[in-house]
Amino acid sequence: MPHRDVRTWTILVSTFARVGSNGAALELFKNMQNEGIKPNQFTLSSVLKCCSSLSELKIGKGVHGWILRNGVVFDVILENALFYFYVKCEDFGSAKWLFESMEEKNSVTWNIMIGAYLDTGNVDKAVDLFRRQGLKGVSIWNTIINGLMRNGFERIALKLLYEMVKDGTLFNEVTFSIALVLVSLLKDLELGKQIHGRVLLSGIHVDGFLRNSLIDMYCKCGEMKMALKVFKKMDTYFGRNENSIEEVISWSSIISGLVLNGEFEDAFKTFTSMVRKEIDIDAFSITSIVSACASFGVLELGRQVHGLVQKMGHKLDAHLGSSLIDMYAKCGNLDDAKRIFKQTNDMNVVLWTSMVYSYALHGRGREAIQLFEFSMSHGLLPNEVTFIGVLTACSHAGLVEEGCRYFRLMKEVYGIKPGVEHFTRMVDLYGRAGQFKEIKKFIDENGIHHLRAVWRSFLSSCRLHRDIEMAEWVSENLLRCKTLDAGPYVLLSNIYAIKQRWEEVATVRRLMQSRGVKKQPCQSWIQIRNQVHAFIMDDRSHPQKNEICAYLYKLIGRLREIGYSSDAKLVMQDVEKKQGEGEMLLGFHSEKLATAYGIISTASQTPIRIMKNLRICYDCHNFMRYTSQLLDKEIIVRDIHRFHHFKHGCCSCGDYW
Repeated sequence: MPHRDVRTWTILVSTFARVGSNGAALELFKNMQNEGIKPNQFTLSSVLKCCSSLSELKIGKGVHGWILRNGVVFDVILENALFYFYVKCEDFGSAKWLFESMEEKNSVTWNIMIGAYLDTGNVDKAVDLFRRQGLKGVSIWNTIINGLMRNGFERIALKLLYEMVKDGTLFNEVTFSIALVLVSLLKDLELGKQIHGRVLLSGIHVDGFLRNSLIDMYCKCGEMKMALKVFKKMDTYFGRNENSIEEVISWSSIISGLVLNGEFEDAFKTFTSMVRKEIDIDAFSITSIVSACASFGVLELGRQVHGLVQKMGHKLDAHLGSSLIDMYAKCGNLDDAKRIFKQTNDMNVVLWTSMVYSYALHGRGREAIQLFEFSMSHGLLPNEVTFIGVLTACSHAGLVEEGCRYFRLMKEVYGIKPGVEHFTRMVDLYGRAGQFKEIKKFIDENGIHHLRAVWRSFLSSCRLHRDIEMAEWVSENLLRCKTLDAGPYVLLSNIYAIKQRWEEVATVRRLMQSRGVKKQPCQSWIQIRNQVHAFIMDDRSHPQKNEICAYLYKLIGRLREIGYSSDAKLVMQDVEKKQGEGEMLLGFHSEKLATAYGIISTASQTPIRIMKNLRICYDCHNFMRYTSQLLDKEIIVRDIHRFHHFKHGCCSCGDYW
């Protein structure tokens, strides 16, 4: 162009700024000045927006100085651009001075200032400014409600959402998305359904962003049926647009939701469908499905997902690496977990915490502590999760002195305030060692009488040491909370059963019934050739039930010849007078059925991995030990608390669990 005026340059600068090419826009601004073209308010507004995006405080201040030197008249748009620039560059002193000196303030000005206070955590000042506003537009409502949520004031945000409705301000797409995030945080399903209804009545186009907010809300509220319904309608919402950002997020959200709600099989099926449809698989989807493999304990599927990660060329960063470490560890393969840890070669606290916890899970307390000490010596700052792993390792390995030292270190050196899990681990640490007086002292000193998890851990230790008097005292404190968790009731009932105090067993059972407490059925599962086989006690539903039961009878007979005997005291009251029937029920515990099936379905030297949703009982623990000795076969069992590696008649826990 032979003649380029200020309008031509302004169009070019603003276009580059609008598409995010901020560096190029600033370069054009310099060229414009070199040609002697004087920028106008629109040009300067675009340049200041570029400086905001790049956090270029020095350049932005230079532009501000140029405006003052050249006597450019400020209009509200230019003043807002300058004001926003100082806020984005975190020069709050200049921003506040400019805000107070502005003669004309519009809704954008107020919005920027309220947002600035919210970003710095000054919620009271932000709310005060919001109240001072006269006529409030939808954007300012969105800013204050979203900011309150980000600062942890969900209830106040909800109150303002109701005020917005009473005020008559119409919701836009952003309002609906913010409201759905708020519902997710509060887990208020009924409110979520009301907002969904308002979305449909408003006639607003449900785009990918809003649809994903709906999916996420229903997932976090545990309503997977509705989440899947919204997910399956995505073609209706905006047609087929495979591999758009919104569609990838939809797939990731539904997989994450299924995993979050424990629907692992559906999560696996959905992920498989995602792969077959050639949807772009992001790191979030992979992390979610790896987490599902870890929770469900399906090693082979986890290996396939790991292979897919390598095939796709995803970088093994700290978060993906820690997920894979966790998956291999929870599937019983500590060697592969260590291999992944060494491959990442990253001093990241998330990664190192995963490895520390993996050692703890497998009862390798000394190795967990060595790794923790090594990380600290190399300047890695542990967080609260790291100390949960370290205290778990000390508890499982019986390292009482070390555990106490690390608990003090956490509080006094790193300034980390103990949470419920830290207290529970300490009680477990003392309890496994039989130091009940220390537990009482610890509970009193820390004022944690109100924590149910602490009393439950204490009660579990009473069962371990078969101390019925202490168990009764602990139960009084625990059951006073009227918990609906069946665990404490079952623990106390089992302690009475061990001592053959059947009247007390019956009393506990009646108390459970009166309070509507239901015992979770014990379940064990094993993966054979990419198929998961689940068992419950006395399960006769498996297609190979006859073969499994016949082999189990034969195996128990052979085990008795080398010293194994069933502990019939562990069965319930209704069979206490029938020793043979009690032994029969013990013989058909779910983990024994899974073990028998694993033995007849695998080669003699192949280890079998069994997952269990509750703690393994004494009798089944002995059964596994003797079986590993008799058949010279490694048996790996993951119960709700830890792993047990049975080999040559010994367990990795050292019979201390």
